[in-house]
Amino acid sequence: MHEGGQAAADWLVGRLGEMEEALAALVEVNSWTENPEGGRRVGALLREQLAIPGLVAEVVPSQRYADHLVFRSEGRPGARPLALVGHLDTVFPPGKFEGYRREGSLRRGPGVLDMKGGLVVIAWALKALAATGGLARLPPLRLVVVSDEEVGSPEGMGVIQKAIAGAEACLVFESGRAGDAIITRRKGTGMAVATARGKAAHAGNAHHEGANALWAIARFVDRVQQLTDYPRGLTVNVGKVTGGQGKNTVPDHAVAEVDLRFCTRADGEALVRRFHQAAEEAAAGVSGTRIEVEGGVSREPLERTEASVALMEAYGACAHASGLGRGESPLVGGGSDASTSSAMGIPSIDGLGPRGKGFHTVEEFIEVETLVPKAQALARYLASRGA
Repeated sequence: MHEGGQAAADWLVGRLGEMEEALAALVEVNSWTENPEGGRRVGALLREQLAIPGLVAEVVPSQRYADHLVFRSEGRPGARPLALVGHLDTVFPPGKFEGYRREGSLRRGPGVLDMKGGLVVIAWALKALAATGGLARLPPLRLVVVSDEEVGSPEGMGVIQKAIAGAEACLVFESGRAGDAIITRRKGTGMAVATARGKAAHAGNAHHEGANALWAIARFVDRVQQLTDYPRGLTVNVGKVTGGQGKNTVPDHAVAEVDLRFCTRADGEALVRRFHQAAEEAAAGVSGTRIEVEGGVSREPLERTEASVALMEAYGACAHASGLGRGESPLVGGGSDASTSSAMGIPSIDGLGPRGKGFHTVEEFIEVETLVPKAQALARYLASRGA
């Protein structure tokens, strides 16, 4: 192992108390995506925690969400940057799930796993490296913390793309998995809204004059649900259908909302094309109706490549040296900002935050003893890329 990495790992020994104090401060503030005031308070705390010599903070204002944050170090001249990515928002509205609780070796609270714990891991790894030799010997660092990941990073995606362009690798500190398994594959995600239009009529006196939009949308639903292909990792889920006025009126309007998941970019694009085909076929079967489809791919998949496997192995060696597992996670169905970096052609791995379970539920927790070794693993990896 690199000497600088060992020195940083040694510096982190005994730091669990201060790491936990920093984590509790973040978790105690509600930062639901739609609560920008709370998100800005968490952002301010993060800027304090990341006030590290050699690391410069930039606030990227948002009109809708909390401000996004970008931190940069100059690093070793001529070296390509390394990217670290996270998010400060959670899925819990105020009052849904609040507070930081200690329960034996577990710590519970909104975002403790997804993913304020990962942000603390990053901050203390960088503190350790700065305290034991500075960041100048490392490649340039680009740390991006977005505030809208839980709704698909509609703004954050552009912030990430701009900040990490040209990076050699990207490490994402989403929720740590059982056994510290490293994520190399995530499904891509998308959504579609199909709107059927027909002609209203009285169901008793003029049924033959109507064009039933609900019937058309039902035919569409049947077609797209059959596009699910588990062996290929393709899933289509029509999660909500609305329409109609009452049982005695032929409905002239109906809407279906669809979730789609896929493992490759090509499969995602093919699904969207088949949605449009299904809409045409369904409407053709109900005279007088038409169906319009809007939406498509939201996040590209995180695809496993030779370069990302090499990154996983290099990082895994550092995790192993820190007493953690180093295995590879199975395919993950949910998306993350690792998909953005991967789609840019940057080797990317994910799930590097503290180990825990229950993200997106009120049972969310971390195993608190993993905070220090997770920070040690990152410090070792970054030091291994240094001069």
